[in-house]
Amino acid sequence: MMRTRHGSLLIRAGLALAATLFMATSVAATDTSAPVRIGIIGTGKIGAPLAELWVRSGHEVMISSRHPEQLASLAARLGPKARVGTPAEAAAFGEVIMLAVPYKATPQVGHDYAKQLAGKIVLDAGNPYPERDGPMADAARTKGAGPSSRDFLPGVRLVRAFNAIIAGNLLTQSHRPGELIAIPLASDDPAALKQAASLVRDAGFDPVVVGDLSQAHQFDVGSAVYVKLMTAKQLRAALGLPN
Repeated sequence: MMRTRHGSLLIRAGLALAATLFMATSVAATDTSAPVRIGIIGTGKIGAPLAELWVRSGHEVMISSRHPEQLASLAARLGPKARVGTPAEAAAFGEVIMLAVPYKATPQVGHDYAKQLAGKIVLDAGNPYPERDGPMADAARTKGAGPSSRDFLPGVRLVRAFNAIIAGNLLTQSHRPGELIAIPLASDDPAALKQAASLVRDAGFDPVVVGDLSQAHQFDVGSAVYVKLMTAKQLRAALGLPN
């Protein structure tokens, strides 16, 4: 009986491992997502091109700024699926939130918009740079941006995404011919990962799940794959992930 029970536990453990590997390697193959409302907090070098790419693929976006009037011309260029608001309005508008602010602003976003963000998928593209963000960035780099952002943004379904690509490559490399450029992802929430993967694909890139938020350090600032243009196969090889 003991041997049978032990064998059953081993089988269950093996099945659990297989399920984890399946999620990590197959989520990139999900179909493009149905149209969703995306609130973009931080419409700068990352947020603006992503707004354009998602509008092209049929999503509705709200681009935001503390001075929303400054974004009127961008919204006009993007067309009727784009609108302008304050960060609070974008946080309330979006079913999914794209957070692309200087990293030092992340705790304030989590504090100020906690009610609007609660329970929502938040794609976090912020990177801690001590020269810009001060001592909090040193602490975040030591801890890892994934766990740090999770602490700064309690109550959200956090996904690290779009932090490891140079902003200028978003429009130039989107939907490129041949194998797409990979975007690494990390989250503790499998359903949020699936939605994020679909939005990555809608933007014209190939999503690669690296792991949970504790593994996001593998594509943090200073990592071997940070801002490197790689296909999914190349990225998985560089990180030792199964193909």
